[in-house]
Amino acid sequence: MNGLKKILKLKDPEIRAKNLRALRYGVRGLAWKLLRPHMPDPVFIVGCSRAGTSVTYETIRLSRHLLSFGYELPTFWNGLWGPHHNGWHSEGAELQHAKPEHRDAAFKYFYERLGAGWVLDKTCINVLRVPYLYRLFPKACFIYIHRDGRDNVNSLMEGWKQTPRFALHQFLGPLPASVRIDGGRYDDWSFFLPPDWRRFNNASLERVCAHQWVSANRAALGARRLVPPRQWIPIRYEDFFVDPVSVFQRVFERLDLPFEEPIRRRCESLLQHQTSLVSGPPRLAKWKTQNPRAIERVLDVLAPTMRELGYEL
Repeated sequence: MNGLKKILKLKDPEIRAKNLRALRYGVRGLAWKLLRPHMPDPVFIVGCSRAGTSVTYETIRLSRHLLSFGYELPTFWNGLWGPHHNGWHSEGAELQHAKPEHRDAAFKYFYERLGAGWVLDKTCINVLRVPYLYRLFPKACFIYIHRDGRDNVNSLMEGWKQTPRFALHQFLGPLPASVRIDGGRYDDWSFFLPPDWRRFNNASLERVCAHQWVSANRAALGARRLVPPRQWIPIRYEDFFVDPVSVFQRVFERLDLPFEEPIRRRCESLLQHQTSLVSGPPRLAKWKTQNPRAIERVLDVLAPTMRELGYEL
Protein backbone atom coordinates (compact mmCIF):
# COMPACT_ATOMS: atom_id res chain seq x y z
CA MET A 1 0.00 0.00 0.00
CA ASN A 2 2.82 2.41 0.87
CA GLY A 3 4.52 1.60 -2.42
CA LEU A 4 1.32 2.35 -4.32
CA LYS A 5 0.96 5.69 -2.53
CA LYS A 6 4.51 6.60 -3.53
CA ILE A 7 3.82 5.70 -7.17
CA LEU A 8 0.64 7.80 -7.17
CA LYS A 9 2.53 10.72 -5.66
CA LEU A 10 5.06 10.57 -8.47
CA LYS A 11 2.21 11.21 -10.92
CA ASP A 12 1.38 14.48 -9.18
CA PRO A 13 2.78 17.32 -11.38
CA GLU A 14 3.67 19.46 -8.37
CA ILE A 15 5.57 16.65 -6.67
CA ARG A 16 7.39 15.78 -9.90
CA ALA A 17 8.37 19.42 -10.35
CA LYS A 18 9.56 19.60 -6.74
CA ASN A 19 11.66 16.45 -7.15
CA LEU A 20 13.19 17.69 -10.41
CA ARG A 21 13.99 21.02 -8.78
CA ALA A 22 15.68 19.26 -5.86
CA LEU A 23 17.67 17.14 -8.31
CA ARG A 24 18.78 20.23 -10.24
CA TYR A 25 19.85 21.95 -7.03
CA GLY A 26 21.76 18.85 -5.99
CA VAL A 27 23.66 18.69 -9.28
CA ARG A 28 24.47 22.39 -9.17
CA GLY A 29 25.51 22.11 -5.53
CA LEU A 30 27.96 19.38 -6.47
CA ALA A 31 29.25 21.53 -9.33
CA TRP A 32 29.76 24.40 -6.90
CA LYS A 33 31.84 22.24 -4.58
CA LEU A 34 33.97 20.89 -7.43
CA LEU A 35 34.40 23.96 -9.66
CA ARG A 36 34.11 26.91 -7.29
CA PRO A 37 33.00 29.33 -10.05
CA HIS A 38 33.67 33.00 -9.43
CA MET A 39 30.84 34.77 -7.59
CA PRO A 40 31.21 38.49 -6.77
CA ASP A 41 30.09 39.61 -3.33
CA PRO A 42 26.37 40.48 -3.51
CA VAL A 43 24.48 43.75 -3.62
CA PHE A 44 22.09 44.10 -0.68
CA ILE A 45 19.10 46.43 -0.55
CA VAL A 46 18.44 47.25 3.10
CA GLY A 47 15.91 49.41 4.87
CA CYS A 48 12.93 49.19 7.16
CA SER A 49 9.99 47.25 5.78
CA ARG A 50 7.59 49.61 3.94
CA ALA A 51 10.39 52.12 3.27
CA GLY A 52 10.40 51.62 -0.50
CA THR A 53 12.71 48.62 -0.62
CA SER A 54 10.43 46.74 -3.04
CA VAL A 55 10.18 49.45 -5.69
CA THR A 56 13.94 49.93 -5.40
CA TYR A 57 14.54 46.21 -5.82
CA GLU A 58 12.13 45.81 -8.74
CA THR A 59 13.87 48.65 -10.55
CA ILE A 60 17.49 47.61 -9.99
CA ARG A 61 16.85 43.95 -10.76
CA LEU A 62 15.96 44.95 -14.32
CA SER A 63 19.69 45.14 -14.99
CA ARG A 64 20.87 42.32 -17.25
CA HIS A 65 24.07 42.23 -15.22
CA LEU A 66 22.46 41.14 -11.95
CA LEU A 67 20.86 37.90 -10.78
CA SER A 68 17.95 37.96 -8.35
CA PHE A 69 15.31 35.69 -6.86
CA GLY A 70 12.28 37.95 -7.09
CA TYR A 71 11.40 37.20 -3.47
CA GLU A 72 12.89 37.56 0.01
CA LEU A 73 15.05 34.97 1.75
CA PRO A 74 14.35 35.25 5.51
CA THR A 75 14.27 31.49 6.03
CA PHE A 76 17.67 31.06 4.41
CA TRP A 77 19.39 33.89 6.30
CA ASN A 78 17.82 32.92 9.62
CA GLY A 79 18.94 29.36 8.96
CA LEU A 80 22.56 30.56 9.02
CA TRP A 81 22.06 32.75 12.08
CA GLY A 82 18.80 33.90 13.58
CA PRO A 83 16.38 33.62 16.49
CA HIS A 84 16.86 29.87 16.81
CA HIS A 85 20.59 30.47 17.40
CA ASN A 86 20.53 33.61 19.55
CA GLY A 87 17.91 32.73 22.14
CA TRP A 88 15.21 34.64 20.27
CA HIS A 89 17.00 37.94 20.73
CA SER A 90 15.93 39.21 17.28
CA GLU A 91 16.38 38.53 13.57
CA GLY A 92 19.57 40.56 13.63
CA ALA A 93 23.16 39.34 13.40
CA GLU A 94 26.49 40.95 14.27
CA LEU A 95 30.12 40.69 13.19
CA GLN A 96 30.94 37.92 15.65
CA HIS A 97 28.18 35.68 14.31
CA ALA A 98 29.68 35.47 10.81
CA LYS A 99 31.49 32.23 9.99
CA PRO A 100 33.38 31.23 6.83
CA GLU A 101 30.96 28.37 6.27
CA HIS A 102 28.09 30.89 6.13
CA ARG A 103 29.72 32.60 3.16
CA ASP A 104 30.19 29.27 1.43
CA ALA A 105 26.59 28.24 2.15
CA ALA A 106 25.28 31.51 0.71
CA PHE A 107 27.22 31.24 -2.53
CA LYS A 108 26.23 27.58 -2.87
CA TYR A 109 22.57 28.51 -2.35
CA PHE A 110 22.81 31.31 -4.91
CA TYR A 111 24.62 29.16 -7.47
CA GLU A 112 22.18 26.25 -7.11
CA ARG A 113 19.22 28.48 -7.90
CA LEU A 114 20.59 31.27 -10.09
CA GLY A 115 23.89 30.10 -11.54
CA ALA A 116 27.12 32.09 -11.48
CA GLY A 117 26.91 35.87 -11.40
CA TRP A 118 26.40 39.01 -9.34
CA VAL A 119 23.46 38.55 -6.98
CA LEU A 120 21.05 41.27 -5.85
CA ASP A 121 19.19 40.46 -2.62
CA LYS A 122 16.38 42.30 -0.85
CA THR A 123 15.35 40.68 2.44
CA CYS A 124 13.86 42.98 5.06
CA ILE A 125 15.61 41.38 8.06
CA ASN A 126 19.00 42.22 6.57
CA VAL A 127 18.76 45.83 7.71
CA LEU A 128 19.46 44.31 11.16
CA ARG A 129 22.37 42.24 9.82
CA VAL A 130 24.65 44.60 7.90
CA PRO A 131 27.76 44.05 10.12
CA TYR A 132 27.31 40.30 9.77
CA LEU A 133 26.86 40.52 6.00
CA TYR A 134 29.84 42.85 5.64
CA ARG A 135 32.03 40.39 7.54
CA LEU A 136 30.88 37.58 5.23
CA PHE A 137 31.11 39.69 2.07
CA PRO A 138 33.70 42.46 2.54
CA LYS A 139 33.24 43.71 -1.04
CA ALA A 140 29.43 43.76 -0.92
CA CYS A 141 27.52 46.93 -1.76
CA PHE A 142 24.66 48.09 0.46
CA ILE A 143 21.85 50.22 -0.94
CA TYR A 144 20.16 51.77 2.09
CA ILE A 145 16.75 53.34 1.59
CA HIS A 146 15.08 55.37 4.31
CA ARG A 147 11.69 57.05 4.56
CA ASP A 148 10.08 59.71 6.74
CA GLY A 149 9.32 57.91 10.00
CA ARG A 150 5.73 59.15 10.12
CA ASP A 151 4.85 57.72 6.71
CA ASN A 152 6.92 54.58 7.25
CA VAL A 153 5.26 53.79 10.59
CA ASN A 154 1.86 54.53 9.06
CA SER A 155 2.58 52.04 6.26
CA LEU A 156 3.80 49.43 8.75
CA MET A 157 0.54 49.83 10.67
CA GLU A 158 -1.49 49.34 7.49
CA GLY A 159 0.52 46.20 6.77
CA TRP A 160 0.00 44.82 10.27
CA LYS A 161 -3.74 45.27 9.79
CA GLN A 162 -3.56 42.68 7.01
CA THR A 163 -2.46 40.00 9.48
CA PRO A 164 -1.61 37.17 9.03
CA ARG A 165 -0.19 38.20 5.64
CA PHE A 166 3.14 39.38 7.06
CA ALA A 167 3.02 37.35 10.30
CA LEU A 168 6.30 35.75 11.35
CA HIS A 169 5.04 32.33 12.43
CA GLN A 170 5.08 31.27 8.76
CA PHE A 171 8.88 31.74 8.77
CA LEU A 172 9.91 31.27 12.40
CA GLY A 173 7.23 29.07 13.92
CA PRO A 174 5.50 30.10 17.16
CA LEU A 175 7.23 32.78 19.23
CA PRO A 176 8.46 31.73 22.70
CA ALA A 177 6.45 34.45 24.48
CA SER A 178 2.85 35.56 24.67
CA VAL A 179 2.00 38.37 22.25
CA ARG A 180 -1.02 40.60 22.92
CA ILE A 181 -0.24 43.69 20.85
CA ASP A 182 -2.94 46.36 20.64
CA GLY A 183 -5.03 44.85 23.42
CA GLY A 184 -4.80 41.32 22.01
CA ARG A 185 -5.70 42.16 18.43
CA TYR A 186 -2.36 40.70 17.31
CA ASP A 187 -0.89 37.49 18.75
CA ASP A 188 2.16 37.43 16.46
CA TRP A 189 4.72 39.89 15.15
CA SER A 190 4.71 41.00 11.51
CA PHE A 191 7.48 41.98 9.06
CA PHE A 192 10.55 41.38 11.28
CA LEU A 193 11.56 40.72 14.88
CA PRO A 194 13.61 43.64 16.27
CA PRO A 195 15.77 43.67 19.40
CA ASP A 196 13.75 44.10 22.63
CA TRP A 197 10.63 42.78 20.94
CA ARG A 198 9.40 41.12 24.15
CA ARG A 199 9.16 44.55 25.82
CA PHE A 200 6.51 45.54 23.27
CA ASN A 201 4.35 42.41 23.35
CA ASN A 202 1.56 44.29 25.13
CA ALA A 203 2.09 47.69 23.52
CA SER A 204 -0.13 49.61 21.12
CA LEU A 205 0.32 48.97 17.42
CA GLU A 206 1.82 52.42 16.81
CA ARG A 207 4.42 51.87 19.56
CA VAL A 208 5.38 48.51 18.07
CA CYS A 209 5.74 49.93 14.55
CA ALA A 210 7.67 52.94 15.84
CA HIS A 211 10.06 50.56 17.59
CA GLN A 212 10.51 48.59 14.37
CA TRP A 213 11.27 51.75 12.39
CA VAL A 214 13.74 53.11 14.94
CA SER A 215 15.45 49.71 15.37
CA ALA A 216 15.87 49.23 11.62
CA ASN A 217 17.25 52.69 10.93
CA ARG A 218 19.45 52.86 14.03
CA ALA A 219 20.97 49.53 12.95
CA ALA A 220 21.63 50.89 9.45
CA LEU A 221 23.09 54.16 10.71
CA GLY A 222 25.39 52.26 13.05
CA ALA A 223 26.53 49.91 10.29
CA ARG A 224 27.22 52.85 7.98
CA ARG A 225 30.31 53.63 10.04
CA LEU A 226 31.62 50.13 9.39
CA VAL A 227 31.08 49.85 5.63
CA PRO A 228 33.46 51.82 3.35
CA PRO A 229 31.69 54.86 1.79
CA ARG A 230 32.21 53.53 -1.74
CA GLN A 231 30.13 50.46 -0.80
CA TRP A 232 27.32 52.34 0.96
CA ILE A 233 24.65 53.88 -1.30
CA PRO A 234 21.93 55.84 0.52
CA ILE A 235 18.53 56.60 -1.04
CA ARG A 236 15.79 58.86 0.28
CA TYR A 237 12.31 57.52 -0.53
CA GLU A 238 10.89 61.01 -0.91
CA ASP A 239 13.28 61.68 -3.82
CA PHE A 240 11.25 59.22 -5.90
CA PHE A 241 8.60 61.95 -6.07
CA VAL A 242 11.10 64.58 -7.24
CA ASP A 243 13.52 63.02 -9.75
CA PRO A 244 13.51 59.21 -9.77
CA VAL A 245 15.66 59.04 -12.90
CA SER A 246 18.52 60.87 -11.19
CA VAL A 247 18.14 58.73 -8.06
CA PHE A 248 18.56 55.46 -9.90
CA GLN A 249 21.09 56.76 -12.39
CA ARG A 250 23.33 57.60 -9.43
CA VAL A 251 22.80 54.12 -7.97
CA PHE A 252 23.74 52.45 -11.25
CA GLU A 253 26.82 54.65 -11.56
CA ARG A 254 27.90 53.71 -8.05
CA LEU A 255 27.48 50.04 -8.95
CA ASP A 256 29.37 50.62 -12.21
CA LEU A 257 26.42 49.27 -14.18
CA PRO A 258 24.98 50.70 -17.42
CA PHE A 259 21.79 52.69 -16.94
CA GLU A 260 20.02 51.15 -19.91
CA GLU A 261 17.05 52.65 -21.73
CA PRO A 262 14.39 50.20 -20.44
CA ILE A 263 15.47 51.04 -16.89
CA ARG A 264 15.38 54.76 -17.60
CA ARG A 265 11.85 54.44 -19.00
CA ARG A 266 10.69 52.59 -15.91
CA CYS A 267 12.19 55.29 -13.70
CA GLU A 268 10.44 58.02 -15.69
CA SER A 269 7.10 56.46 -14.75
CA LEU A 270 8.26 54.95 -11.45
CA LEU A 271 5.24 55.88 -9.36
CA GLN A 272 2.97 54.13 -11.87
CA HIS A 273 4.78 50.84 -11.17
CA GLN A 274 3.68 50.50 -7.57
CA THR A 275 4.64 47.15 -6.03
CA SER A 276 2.85 47.78 -2.73
CA LEU A 277 -0.44 46.07 -2.00
CA VAL A 278 -0.70 47.63 1.45
CA SER A 279 -1.62 51.29 1.16
CA GLY A 280 -2.65 51.97 -2.43
CA PRO A 281 -0.95 54.39 -4.85
CA PRO A 282 2.17 56.15 -3.53
CA ARG A 283 1.59 59.52 -1.91
CA LEU A 284 3.54 61.61 0.57
CA ALA A 285 2.18 62.32 4.06
CA LYS A 286 -0.39 59.51 3.98
CA TRP A 287 -0.16 59.36 7.76
CA LYS A 288 -2.15 62.60 7.99
CA THR A 289 -5.25 60.93 6.55
CA GLN A 290 -4.80 57.29 7.63
CA ASN A 291 -3.45 57.20 11.20
CA PRO A 292 -2.84 60.81 12.28
CA ARG A 293 -3.57 60.49 15.99
CA ALA A 294 -1.59 57.28 16.36
CA ILE A 295 1.44 58.76 14.61
CA GLU A 296 1.29 61.91 16.73
CA ARG A 297 1.43 59.71 19.84
CA VAL A 298 4.83 58.30 18.80
CA LEU A 299 6.49 61.43 17.40
CA ASP A 300 8.70 61.63 20.49
CA VAL A 301 10.02 58.15 19.68
CA LEU A 302 10.63 58.92 16.02
CA ALA A 303 12.05 62.43 16.34
CA PRO A 304 15.75 61.79 17.16
CA THR A 305 16.26 59.30 14.33
CA MET A 306 14.23 61.40 11.90
CA ARG A 307 16.42 64.41 12.59
CA GLU A 308 19.57 62.36 12.08
CA LEU A 309 18.19 61.23 8.72
CA GLY A 310 17.55 64.85 7.74
CA TYR A 311 13.77 65.03 8.14
CA GLU A 312 12.03 68.09 9.54
CA LEU A 313 9.26 67.66 12.10
